[in-house]
Amino acid sequence: MTTEERLKKMEGQLARVKWFNRCLIACIVLSLGVWFILRTFGPQTAWAQSGVKEVRANAFVLEDENGKDRASLAMHLGGPRLRLTDENGKGCAALALLPEGPVFSLSDENGEARATVMVDKDGPALFVSDENGETRAELSVDKDLSVLKLTDENGKPRAALALRTDGSSPMLTDENGRPRAGMSVLKEGSGLVLYNKNGKPVWSVP
Repeated sequence: MTTEERLKKMEGQLARVKWFNRCLIACIVLSLGVWFILRTFGPQTAWAQSGVKEVRANAFVLEDENGKDRASLAMHLGGPRLRLTDENGKGCAALALLPEGPVFSLSDENGEARATVMVDKDGPALFVSDENGETRAELSVDKDLSVLKLTDENGKPRAALALRTDGSSPMLTDENGRPRAGMSVLKEGSGLVLYNKNGKPVWSVP
Protein backbone atom coordinates (compact mmCIF):
# COMPACT_ATOMS: atom_id res chain seq x y z
CA MET A 1 0.00 0.00 0.00
CA THR A 2 1.43 3.38 -1.04
CA THR A 3 1.62 6.44 1.19
CA GLU A 4 -1.17 8.12 -0.80
CA GLU A 5 -3.42 5.08 -0.35
CA ARG A 6 -2.70 5.05 3.39
CA LEU A 7 -3.59 8.76 3.61
CA LYS A 8 -6.86 8.19 1.73
CA LYS A 9 -7.69 5.27 4.03
CA MET A 10 -6.98 7.40 7.10
CA GLU A 11 -9.16 10.21 5.71
CA GLY A 12 -11.99 7.73 5.19
CA GLN A 13 -11.63 6.44 8.73
CA LEU A 14 -11.66 9.98 10.13
CA ALA A 15 -14.79 10.76 8.10
CA ARG A 16 -16.53 7.69 9.51
CA VAL A 17 -15.55 8.68 13.06
CA LYS A 18 -16.92 12.20 12.49
CA TRP A 19 -20.16 10.73 11.10
CA PHE A 20 -20.43 8.41 14.10
CA ASN A 21 -20.00 11.33 16.52
CA ARG A 22 -22.58 13.46 14.68
CA CYS A 23 -25.08 10.59 14.69
CA LEU A 24 -24.54 9.99 18.41
CA ILE A 25 -24.98 13.69 19.24
CA ALA A 26 -28.10 13.92 17.05
CA CYS A 27 -29.64 10.88 18.75
CA ILE A 28 -28.95 12.31 22.21
CA VAL A 29 -30.39 15.70 21.24
CA LEU A 30 -33.46 14.06 19.66
CA SER A 31 -34.05 11.93 22.75
CA LEU A 32 -33.80 14.96 25.01
CA GLY A 33 -36.09 16.92 22.69
CA VAL A 34 -38.75 14.20 22.74
CA TRP A 35 -38.54 14.00 26.51
CA PHE A 36 -38.80 17.80 26.84
CA ILE A 37 -41.81 18.02 24.51
CA LEU A 38 -43.64 15.25 26.30
CA ARG A 39 -42.89 16.80 29.66
CA THR A 40 -43.85 20.32 28.57
CA PHE A 41 -46.69 19.92 26.07
CA GLY A 42 -47.81 16.36 26.60
CA PRO A 43 -50.94 15.14 28.34
CA GLN A 44 -49.22 14.85 31.72
CA THR A 45 -51.16 17.83 33.12
CA ALA A 46 -54.47 16.42 31.89
CA TRP A 47 -53.62 13.02 33.39
CA ALA A 48 -52.82 14.65 36.70
CA GLN A 49 -56.08 16.63 36.70
CA SER A 50 -58.13 13.56 35.82
CA GLY A 51 -56.52 11.51 38.55
CA VAL A 52 -54.85 9.05 36.12
CA LYS A 53 -51.58 7.81 37.66
CA GLU A 54 -50.30 5.48 34.93
CA VAL A 55 -50.72 4.72 31.24
CA ARG A 56 -50.48 1.21 29.78
CA ALA A 57 -49.94 0.38 26.10
CA ASN A 58 -48.26 -2.17 23.85
CA ALA A 59 -46.32 0.47 21.92
CA PHE A 60 -45.74 4.21 21.60
CA VAL A 61 -44.96 5.70 18.17
CA LEU A 62 -43.77 9.23 17.39
CA GLU A 63 -44.52 10.56 13.87
CA ASP A 64 -43.11 13.55 11.99
CA GLU A 65 -45.12 16.16 10.09
CA ASN A 66 -45.41 13.77 7.12
CA GLY A 67 -46.85 10.94 9.17
CA LYS A 68 -43.66 8.85 9.06
CA ASP A 69 -42.57 6.88 12.12
CA ARG A 70 -39.49 8.52 13.65
CA ALA A 71 -39.38 6.99 17.13
CA SER A 72 -40.98 4.01 18.81
CA LEU A 73 -41.06 2.38 22.21
CA ALA A 74 -42.24 -1.22 22.19
CA MET A 75 -41.39 -4.75 23.28
CA HIS A 76 -38.78 -6.51 21.12
CA LEU A 77 -37.16 -9.94 21.57
CA GLY A 78 -38.38 -10.28 25.13
CA GLY A 79 -37.59 -6.76 26.34
CA PRO A 80 -38.41 -3.06 25.81
CA ARG A 81 -36.75 -1.23 22.90
CA LEU A 82 -36.48 2.47 22.06
CA ARG A 83 -35.78 3.01 18.35
CA LEU A 84 -35.08 6.28 16.52
CA THR A 85 -35.23 6.45 12.71
CA ASP A 86 -34.40 9.01 10.05
CA GLU A 87 -36.73 10.51 7.43
CA ASN A 88 -36.27 7.41 5.25
CA GLY A 89 -37.32 5.00 7.96
CA LYS A 90 -33.78 3.69 8.50
CA GLY A 91 -32.80 2.86 12.06
CA CYS A 92 -30.32 5.41 13.38
CA ALA A 93 -30.20 4.46 17.04
CA ALA A 94 -31.74 1.76 19.20
CA LEU A 95 -31.64 1.02 22.89
CA ALA A 96 -32.98 -2.36 23.98
CA LEU A 97 -33.10 -4.35 27.21
CA LEU A 98 -32.78 -8.01 26.22
CA PRO A 99 -32.80 -11.06 28.52
CA GLU A 100 -28.99 -11.21 28.07
CA GLY A 101 -28.54 -7.55 29.03
CA PRO A 102 -28.86 -4.00 27.65
CA VAL A 103 -27.82 -3.23 24.04
CA PHE A 104 -27.24 0.15 22.37
CA SER A 105 -26.59 0.35 18.62
CA LEU A 106 -26.03 3.06 16.00
CA SER A 107 -26.80 2.50 12.30
CA ASP A 108 -25.82 4.26 9.10
CA GLU A 109 -28.07 5.68 6.35
CA ASN A 110 -28.53 2.17 4.95
CA GLY A 111 -29.76 0.72 8.21
CA GLU A 112 -26.56 -1.27 8.83
CA ALA A 113 -25.47 -1.40 12.47
CA ARG A 114 -22.06 0.32 12.66
CA ALA A 115 -21.47 0.43 16.40
CA THR A 116 -22.99 -1.73 19.11
CA VAL A 117 -22.46 -1.68 22.85
CA MET A 118 -23.79 -4.51 24.96
CA VAL A 119 -23.48 -5.70 28.53
CA ASP A 120 -24.09 -9.33 29.45
CA LYS A 121 -23.10 -11.62 32.31
CA ASP A 122 -19.49 -11.71 31.06
CA GLY A 123 -19.12 -7.91 30.99
CA PRO A 124 -19.37 -5.00 28.53
CA ALA A 125 -18.40 -5.29 24.86
CA LEU A 126 -18.13 -2.84 21.93
CA PHE A 127 -18.42 -3.90 18.27
CA VAL A 128 -17.61 -1.59 15.34
CA SER A 129 -18.67 -2.71 11.84
CA ASP A 130 -18.05 -1.55 8.28
CA GLU A 131 -20.65 -0.65 5.61
CA ASN A 132 -21.10 -4.36 4.81
CA GLY A 133 -22.02 -5.30 8.36
CA GLU A 134 -18.67 -7.05 9.01
CA THR A 135 -17.25 -6.55 12.49
CA ARG A 136 -13.90 -4.74 12.15
CA ALA A 137 -13.10 -3.96 15.79
CA GLU A 138 -14.14 -5.62 19.02
CA LEU A 139 -13.44 -4.61 22.60
CA SER A 140 -14.54 -6.80 25.49
CA VAL A 141 -13.92 -6.51 29.20
CA ASP A 142 -14.57 -8.93 32.02
CA LYS A 143 -13.23 -9.38 35.54
CA ASP A 144 -9.89 -10.96 34.62
CA LEU A 145 -9.35 -10.18 30.92
CA SER A 146 -9.67 -7.25 28.50
CA VAL A 147 -9.34 -7.94 24.76
CA LEU A 148 -9.08 -5.61 21.75
CA LYS A 149 -9.36 -7.37 18.38
CA LEU A 150 -9.08 -5.84 14.90
CA THR A 151 -10.12 -7.66 11.72
CA ASP A 152 -9.79 -6.93 8.01
CA GLU A 153 -12.52 -6.62 5.36
CA ASN A 154 -12.56 -10.42 4.95
CA GLY A 155 -13.27 -11.07 8.61
CA LYS A 156 -9.72 -12.28 9.31
CA PRO A 157 -8.24 -11.21 12.68
CA ARG A 158 -5.15 -9.07 12.04
CA ALA A 159 -4.26 -7.67 15.46
CA ALA A 160 -5.20 -8.45 19.03
CA LEU A 161 -4.25 -7.11 22.42
CA ALA A 162 -5.07 -9.04 25.58
CA LEU A 163 -4.65 -7.47 28.99
CA ARG A 164 -4.73 -9.84 31.95
CA THR A 165 -4.08 -9.38 35.63
CA ASP A 166 -0.54 -10.75 35.17
CA GLY A 167 0.38 -8.67 32.09
CA SER A 168 -0.39 -7.97 28.43
CA SER A 169 0.17 -9.84 25.16
CA PRO A 170 -0.28 -8.20 21.72
CA MET A 171 -0.45 -10.42 18.61
CA LEU A 172 -0.21 -9.59 14.88
CA THR A 173 -1.47 -11.95 12.16
CA ASP A 174 -1.38 -12.06 8.35
CA GLU A 175 -4.23 -12.09 5.80
CA ASN A 176 -4.70 -15.84 6.42
CA GLY A 177 -5.17 -15.38 10.16
CA ARG A 178 -1.78 -16.98 10.99
CA PRO A 179 0.30 -15.38 13.76
CA ARG A 180 3.35 -13.47 12.49
CA ALA A 181 4.49 -11.59 15.59
CA GLY A 182 3.65 -11.93 19.26
CA MET A 183 4.78 -10.20 22.41
CA SER A 184 4.24 -10.84 26.08
CA VAL A 185 4.78 -8.38 28.92
CA LEU A 186 4.52 -10.19 32.24
CA LYS A 187 5.74 -9.66 35.78
CA GLU A 188 8.48 -12.22 35.18
CA GLY A 189 9.73 -10.46 32.05
CA SER A 190 9.00 -9.62 28.41
CA GLY A 191 9.30 -11.72 25.27
CA LEU A 192 8.98 -11.38 21.50
CA VAL A 193 8.32 -14.16 18.96
CA LEU A 194 8.34 -13.89 15.14
CA TYR A 195 6.64 -16.48 12.91
CA ASN A 196 7.02 -17.44 9.23
CA LYS A 197 4.18 -17.60 6.70
CA ASN A 198 3.26 -21.08 7.96
CA GLY A 199 2.84 -19.90 11.53
CA LYS A 200 6.07 -21.53 12.75
CA PRO A 201 8.31 -19.61 15.19
CA VAL A 202 11.54 -18.50 13.51
CA TRP A 203 12.97 -16.07 16.05
CA SER A 204 12.34 -15.24 19.69
CA VAL A 205 13.81 -13.27 22.55
CA PRO A 206 14.64 -14.05 25.25
